[in-house]
Amino acid sequence: MAVKKWKVDKDNSQVQFRVKHLMITTITGGFGSYDASVETEEEDFMTARVSFTADTASVSTGNAERDRHIKSLDFFDSKNFPVLKFVATGYNKLDEEDNYKLYGNLTIRDVTRSVELDVQFAGVVKDPDGNNKAGFTISGRINRKDFGLKWNVITEAGSLMVGEEVRIECEVQLTEAV
Repeated sequence: MAVKKWKVDKDNSQVQFRVKHLMITTITGGFGSYDASVETEEEDFMTARVSFTADTASVSTGNAERDRHIKSLDFFDSKNFPVLKFVATGYNKLDEEDNYKLYGNLTIRDVTRSVELDVQFAGVVKDPDGNNKAGFTISGRINRKDFGLKWNVITEAGSLMVGEEVRIECEVQLTEAV
C-alpha cells in the first residue's frame, strides 16, 4: 500500500489541556499554533508515523496574566524553549471499537519522557469537497513536574495553587494531502 500523508485541519481540531487551580476548579488551556506530520500505510493508522509540535508562546487559557505566567521561566519558558514536541513510538489496538493506546516521547523544556495516550479513532470519511478526513479523540495525563514545570505556591489553607496532574484532551481532524 502507498504511503498517505495527512495534515491537521486546524479549523476543526483542538489541542487542549486541563489542570486544577487552587485544587477546587479546573482551568482549560490550549495552543493556537501547532502542527503535525502524519504518514500512514494502513487505513486504521496502526503504522502511522506521527510528529506533533506546539508553539509554547501560543498557549491560551483565556486570562492574559495567567498566560504570561505560563510562558515565563516558571513554566514553559517560551523564550528558551519555544516548541513542545510529541513523536509516536508505537500503538496497541485495544478493541474492535477502534480504541488504541498511543505511545510516544513528549518533550517540554528539553525534557523528554515516554507518555501513553488513549486514542479513539472515529474513521475516515469524505467531506463535501471530496477530501478524505480522519478523526481522532486523544486524551491522557502527565505530571507537569516530570517536565521541569515545578513552580507552585502553597495556599493559606495548605493546598497547592496549581495541580501537578495535567490532562491532555484533543480533538484532531486530519485531511489527506493530495
